[in-house]
Amino acid sequence: MALNVAVQMDPIERINIRGDSTFALLLEAQARGHRLSYYTPDKLALLNNSVFATVQPLAVRDNAGDHFTLGEAKRLKLSDLDVVLLRQDPPFDLAYITTTHLLEKIHPDTLVVNDPAHVRNAPEKMFVNMFADLMPPTLITRDLAEIKAFRAEHKDIVMKPLYGHGGGAVFRIARDDLNFGSLYDMFAVTFREPWVIQKFLPEVKDGDKRIILVDGEFAGAVNRVPAADDLRSNMVRGGSPKETELSEQEREICRRLRIPLRERGLLFVGIDVIGGLLTEINVTSPTGIRAIKNLGGPDVAAKIWDKIEGRRAAGLAAQ
Repeated sequence: MALNVAVQMDPIERINIRGDSTFALLLEAQARGHRLSYYTPDKLALLNNSVFATVQPLAVRDNAGDHFTLGEAKRLKLSDLDVVLLRQDPPFDLAYITTTHLLEKIHPDTLVVNDPAHVRNAPEKMFVNMFADLMPPTLITRDLAEIKAFRAEHKDIVMKPLYGHGGGAVFRIARDDLNFGSLYDMFAVTFREPWVIQKFLPEVKDGDKRIILVDGEFAGAVNRVPAADDLRSNMVRGGSPKETELSEQEREICRRLRIPLRERGLLFVGIDVIGGLLTEINVTSPTGIRAIKNLGGPDVAAKIWDKIEGRRAAGLAAQ
């Protein structure tokens, strides 16, 4: 059965289709005969407790520089759709949070992927702390005394903004680094929220593994190896995708996350693992689908759509 699907995302003309997971999902949906519509978050509206958006019919093709066609814009009640893909990138700010409140009003009658309430309640660098025994030592604070004590204990640390994304503003502070005071001052005036301070993991030179979980089950993985002159392994920061297999420790991490993710309706999740330790649980707009497939791995987009179609069929059967 063809589904009416809308995607809430950033401007489609700006994406790099070679690595964009949203684009992979759209290609797969179109190949299955689903009808696609597109809108950006600023097109949402709430009127008389009904959620509307000005959407455009969308056709996609895997051709860089000519990857989409949009039809005539029309105002649509989102509860008339079957599925909404919540795929805008962070920053996870009040604008993002507001969209989750709006989409919560239509879910689950219209299936929103991922569940907007739990996207709101599971910021990448906060939710992960529920599994502290799987993580490196981690501190969340903006208190200077706390950071100094943590640094004195662990010597070599990483500082990053709590709601940052894509490797932005991630700094390593070595044991004798005299830039610590200046960096603290810069963070203090730049970010109002607390920051993440973690013990530095030297294993990052061997890669930061992105593992995709679909409905809590392992679906594929890619190892992102940082450039020789950079701490960050994010592919948008120059990291190189490499084939990988899961260690037993990484499989145990996946097993531990399966039920909590399912309970929260977090159908498409990307976790980050360095040296066998969990560092983030990405639920807002995870990436890695195309890199995994390009390296000969499984078709994660197909697995996601199998789950979505199953959810919709189950919902119709229950009516």
